[in-house]
This record gives sequence, C-alpha cells and structure tokens, in this order.
Amino acid sequence: MRILLVEDNARLSDAVTESLYKAGFEVDAVTEGEEALSAAAGQVYDAVILDLGLPDIGGLSVLGALRDRKNTVPVLILTARDTLSDKIAGLNGGADDYMVKPFEVDELIARVKVLIRRQAGTAGTVIRINNLSFDTIKRLAQIGEETLALSRRELDLLEQLIHAAHKVVTKKSIEQRVYSYGETGSANSIEVLVHRLRKKLAEHAADIEIHTLKGIGYMMTGTDGNAAKK
Repeated sequence: MRILLVEDNARLSDAVTESLYKAGFEVDAVTEGEEALSAAAGQVYDAVILDLGLPDIGGLSVLGALRDRKNTVPVLILTARDTLSDKIAGLNGGADDYMVKPFEVDELIARVKVLIRRQAGTAGTVIRINNLSFDTIKRLAQIGEETLALSRRELDLLEQLIHAAHKVVTKKSIEQRVYSYGETGSANSIEVLVHRLRKKLAEHAADIEIHTLKGIGYMMTGTDGNAAKK
C-alpha cells in the first residue's frame, strides 16, 4: 500500500515516513501542494496524509483540486489547526478524516488503515483465493498456514492482483503502484517482477494462476476459476 504524505516540516515528515514504512506502507513524501498534485496525477495512492499549512498553496486547495479531478483517494488531514470551523471546513471540503497535531503515530496509522479498508469496501482485512490468503493490513501472504517471503514490490503486485481477481490489471497500473513518485523501472522490470512472484507462488503450491494478456497486462484467478473472497 502506498501513501502520499504532504508535510513541509522535515523532521515530522521523516518521523511519520519511518513509522509508516515500519507498518508496511510505501511512502512518497512531498513538502508543497503543487508537488502533491503532480504526484497524485501520476501515481496511484491508497491514502493521502495532508497538512493544511503548506508553503505554496493551502492544503484545502490541494484537497479541492483532487476532488475536482474526481480523485477519490482517502484523505486524512493532519494539522495544527484545531478549531471546530477548521475541522468542518476540512471535512466539508472532501477529507475523510481529520487529526490535530500533536498526535500519536499509532493512532494515525490505525486511522489510515480504517480509511483504506473503507475505500476497498470491506470490513475485513484478509482476501482469499483458494489456498492463498493476503492480509491487507498486516501485509502478510500465506499458502495455508505457511507465510511467503516476498519483497515489498512482490507484495504490492500480489495485493493489486488479488484485489482485482478475475479482472485485468494493466502494466501501467502496476508500474504506478510498485514504483515511487518520479521513479521508473527498466523496460522489462514488470515482467521480471511477475516472473519472481509466479515462481514463489509455484514453489509453495499456490492454487492460483497469474495470466499474461499480451500487450495489456495481467489477471489473477484460482486454478479452478474461483474468484477472491474477502
């Protein structure tokens, strides 16, 4: 899962980024509103953590621009502005949650996870296809009771494919999910990533298949045709 953190306080940004990373998130951290909008235009995020007091354009303007673009990514406002009118303005402006600084990092992470679950339309955290299960919060993939040793990018790929089971996931969409803002892979990096994931799943006798649709993308199904269950 990838988070866009929009915070101009460098020390706070570094601390939050480290905590989110330890919790299993990939984080793109930016300091200005315009940079945030550029990142959101070229990258798929699971959630945005947004400060209101930014050095160029205000956080509410960033939020408004995202919603004007029909971007429905969950947004959690994280700010020192603690008046009721500020909270109402943020929530009415399209934010999904509002936290006031100072804050507890554990609570921030818990709220982000709730927003992501809500966006996915599931109260549970585990998605299953046959003997493969993926815990979207713990970022844990298992075949039966055996945990798979997957890299972060392999986990990102697996999560994307299992969420969209029986649907095509384009190569472009995968690139946006597994690479950070401004980062690009080699010409065949996605093919290599898919190959590694297939190999690890096969080594553990996963009862699923990852189909290649040449020139389009990839699709995950159960070997018996079963779809994912949440």
